[in-house]
This record gives sequence, structure tokens and C-alpha cells, in this order.
Amino acid sequence: MAKRSFSRSGLKSRPATFFVVVAVILIGVLLSLFGATIPVPGQTDSVRLHGVRDIRFGIDIRGGVEAVFAARDYEGVPSDAEINAARSVLELRMDNLQILDREITVDKNNGRILVRFPWRSDEADFNPEVALQELGEMARLTFTDPEGTVVLEGTDVKESQAAFDPNTAEPIVLLELTPEGAEKFAEATSRLIGQPISINMDETVISAPTVRSAITGGSAIIDNMGTSEEAIALAEKINAGALPFALEAISSSSISPTMGRGALDVMVRAGLLAMILICLMLIVVYRLPGAVACIAITGQIVGILLAVSIPQQTLTLQGIAGIILSVGMGVDANIIISERIREELNQGAALTTALKNGFSRAFTSVLDGNITVAIAAIILMTFGSGQMLSFGYSLLTGVILNLLTGVVLFRLMLGSLSQFRKLQSTRLYGQRKAVSNV
Repeated sequence: MAKRSFSRSGLKSRPATFFVVVAVILIGVLLSLFGATIPVPGQTDSVRLHGVRDIRFGIDIRGGVEAVFAARDYEGVPSDAEINAARSVLELRMDNLQILDREITVDKNNGRILVRFPWRSDEADFNPEVALQELGEMARLTFTDPEGTVVLEGTDVKESQAAFDPNTAEPIVLLELTPEGAEKFAEATSRLIGQPISINMDETVISAPTVRSAITGGSAIIDNMGTSEEAIALAEKINAGALPFALEAISSSSISPTMGRGALDVMVRAGLLAMILICLMLIVVYRLPGAVACIAITGQIVGILLAVSIPQQTLTLQGIAGIILSVGMGVDANIIISERIREELNQGAALTTALKNGFSRAFTSVLDGNITVAIAAIILMTFGSGQMLSFGYSLLTGVILNLLTGVVLFRLMLGSLSQFRKLQSTRLYGQRKAVSNV
């Protein structure tokens, strides 16, 4: 009798598939625990893959530093617009450095900016002036053509402000250029009609409007901004490129974790206990599918941790909540599938048929739930920053891994085990009364 394979949409399970998947998950576990250093061929440098020990936790979990920044070599007090522009630059650079848990407070009366941010994972003695030296340096704003050639710099911009188009009432950004900047911009826009000019803050593209006609008067309008908030944010970033000062830390102090020391250990112990209890429940109720589900859930958790640790995303309390929510959805997906398989078996279906129908009929419910959550996570990441971005990132990562491990790998592993004759008893799959057919 030919061996049967459990397949759907081109994915096939063979007897060795289970062991291959488990081996991949075990490699992920080891990588998450110890990290790895990978040499780059032809170079002396190597790439460091950080593990869970290298995760940068937020202020609420591990504590951090509080620093006060002021304008360097600047007489008087910076204007409100300059301070807001400086804050905008700090937020943009912190987002680029994955420092998602931070508090930035502006004291406009004294021209000060108060910044609270978490410790880095590899630091015990922390010097905020060194850590934020890059953030405090002068922001470099450039306007580049499609070839990457700089056609305008921040010093060529006299002023930028958000406004509303008097004809359409849509939000826009107004640019006022210096005489030198007006000449450069006139030449560039004359030859780039119909092409985009990218506006870059350091190495980050913050806007790329398309040139409609030559601009020769020293004034320009950026339209299609979407919302007034986006127009204000873009105007502040452009103004930041022409700031007459850099920022320097004039004072700093260490801050304790807002949740209290030892909170992380408590959360880890609670997570391990919850995982053990969930696995016991799954194995008792669903037997072999429950045991395979535990392996799939482990793979999901490991994948989320690696997605946080390798790019050095700041993991906040909100980010942990996103992980818990996505893992809970992973458990729910495995329960739905296992329950559907058991129902098929109780109705007299053969094991191969029950597995096929169980996954196919449960897939729609699992997919719908994950898509709706993924949409919400994408919206949070698109319009949010800081802790909201941390929550959205961990939630979206968990949802994607839920579909990968809770559906794809779960099906492959269970289909692989079902091809071993000793594991073909329907009692192992939760059926109340054994049936000999397969």
C-alpha cells in the first residue's frame, strides 16, 4: 500500500518533515538563548545576531537615563519653532535607532528638552552624552534628485510652515527659500518636471513630492499631505534641517524602572508557568495534536523574541502585551484546528480525511481573526510612535508567526506524524472511540 501524504495548496508532509521542523525550532531556541556571530565573507567584520539576553528593555522594565538638552553655542532662548523642530529630529532619530520607549518633554520658556530613554542591553555604566551624541548633532537636510544628487540643502531653506490651500482647504507645506536656494531650486525644478525630489533628514527620506512645473520665485508648495498633522510634522522636520544650533546634554541622571526592580523576573516566571499549564491542557484534551500544538507555540514565541532581539527593538510593557495577545491567538488557532479534527473523527471520518477537513474548515476562521488584528497593528505602526510602535510591532510579528507556526508548521508536523503506523490510532487525535480505518 502506497504511503499517503497529507497536503494542501502544494504543501506536503513526509515522515521526516516533523523532525526537520523540530530541528529548525530547536535552532531558533538556541539562537534566541545564546545569539550568534556570523562572519561576513571577504570582510573582517561579522554580523551579530542578538539573543534574548541582548533585548533592550524599556524604562518601565529596566530603567534608564534622564538627560536635559540645550542649544549649544546659541545666544538667548530658541524660538518655539526651533525647539519643536529639534524635538522632531530627536523623535525621528530615536525611531531610526529603535529606541521606542522614550519620553520627550519640551520646556519652551527656557529652551530645554528633557529626554528619558532606556539603558542599552549591553551597558551597565551609561554616559548619556556619548549615547545621544548622534541625536544631538546638527540635523542635515538635503533635497536630492532621482539620481541622488543634492540640489538643495537645509541652509538654503529660510522657513517652512504648515498651512491650508485657500482653494481646496487641503493641508499643505509652504517653503520659503534664501536667494541662493531660490536659484538652485529654479534650475533643479526646470529639469526635473514630472520627477520626484526627495527630502531627506540625514539618511531618511521624509517626503518625495513630484515637480509639476519650474519654481522660480523662491517659494514652493508641497501638497497631497493627507492630514494637517502630517503637514505640521513635515514642516518641523524641514525647519530642523536649518537649525542654527546643535543639542548638548547639560545634565543627566539615572532613573529606576517604573515597574520596580525584579518585575522582569516575575513576568518570565509567570510566562513559563502559563506555558506549562496551557501545554498540559492541550495534551490532556487533544492528545497528539495538543503536543504538536505546544511545539508550534514554542516556535511562535521563539520567532517573536528573535524578531525583537535581532534588530534591537525596544521591548516595553506594551510590547510584552502585544506578544501575549499574539501568543493567545496562536493558542486559540491551535485549539480551533484540533477541535475541528476531533469533530471530524467523531463523525466517522478516516484520519487522513479528518486532518484534511479539519485544517481546511478551520483555516477561514483563523485567517479572518489574524487579518483583522494585523490591520490594527499596521495602523498603530503607521501612525504611532514610541510605545505604541512597540506594541504594534510585537503584535504584527506575532500574528504573522501565528499563521506560519500555528497553521503551516502545525499542519506539516501533524501530517508527518500521522504517516507512522503506530500513530494512526484515532484515539491519539482526540476521538472518543477508536476506529481502525485510516
